[in-house]
Amino acid sequence: VECGSAAEAVTAANAGADIVLLDNFTPQALHAAAAAVKAAHPWVTVEASGGISLETLPHFLGSHVDVVSMGCLTHGANGLDFALRV
Repeated sequence: VECGSAAEAVTAANAGADIVLLDNFTPQALHAAAAAVKAAHPWVTVEASGGISLETLPHFLGSHVDVVSMGCLTHGANGLDFALRV
């Protein structure tokens, strides 16, 4: 479940979500929300996403964050034009 606040994240976990996506959080808000989710539901996977780059990645890593998604890995990739002829 994609969440935009700590309250939404805890509500999603309370409702039975297996994975809670904390989207576009500051590092400080992310760690606080992740800790709140894990305190109530330690088995819930917490994922961080939104605006995370290779330079800012260390600020988003923490003991309560299980997964980090980084769109910059695919947004900056160049396309390859190819064809398959049989």
